[in-house]
Amino acid sequence: MFEEPVEAVIFDMDGTLIDSETVYIAGMQEAAQTLGLALPLDLCHAMVGVPRDGCNVLLLEHYGQDFDLTVFRGHYSNSVERQMSERVPVKPGVVELLDFLRDQDLPLAVATSALRATAERNLGRAGLLDRFKALTARDDVQHPKPAPDLYLEAARRLGVAPGACVAFEDSSIGVVAAHAAGMRTVMVIDILPPTDEARAKSFHIAQDLHEVLRLLRH
Repeated sequence: MFEEPVEAVIFDMDGTLIDSETVYIAGMQEAAQTLGLALPLDLCHAMVGVPRDGCNVLLLEHYGQDFDLTVFRGHYSNSVERQMSERVPVKPGVVELLDFLRDQDLPLAVATSALRATAERNLGRAGLLDRFKALTARDDVQHPKPAPDLYLEAARRLGVAPGACVAFEDSSIGVVAAHAAGMRTVMVIDILPPTDEARAKSFHIAQDLHEVLRLLRH
């Protein structure tokens, strides 16, 4: 699949490893309903792959500057925690793909826009945390995606040059970030199709991780 040697693989978390975007969207809509508000699905989709601060900006633009983000976030966190405490769903094909990469002796890392505590908790509950040599989270870097910082820091922690890494992402924002870091980037579609920019910057676009594994094996 890749002409140049691959020395490490770096994964986004939400929507790529963990099937969490649907949980987050349900949590946001439940929080809005608790406050007697409607939250359009289009707005939820606009927040996919966007760090927390960026999502707050979108919410304030929609509801007005007087919107109480603290109260909303409290209801949202309660909803997500309830859902995730019952079961942290992983994306189909994750275990098989990680097993294959382990057998190739490739070091693995996660580069996520989530906070470290959230990432460690969710990956741990999903039984995936110990599979990764490194984890970079939003609180580890100055600039979130689409800046390349998270991916550059992940490569640094693995001790591998960014150009020798392959990144897996589900969001267009994440694709832009990994590409800016100089990595070969595979977009694995989750909720939203790639933007024109993400399509142009993707090494390959796959429908799911099963497709990725088939391509790697052949």
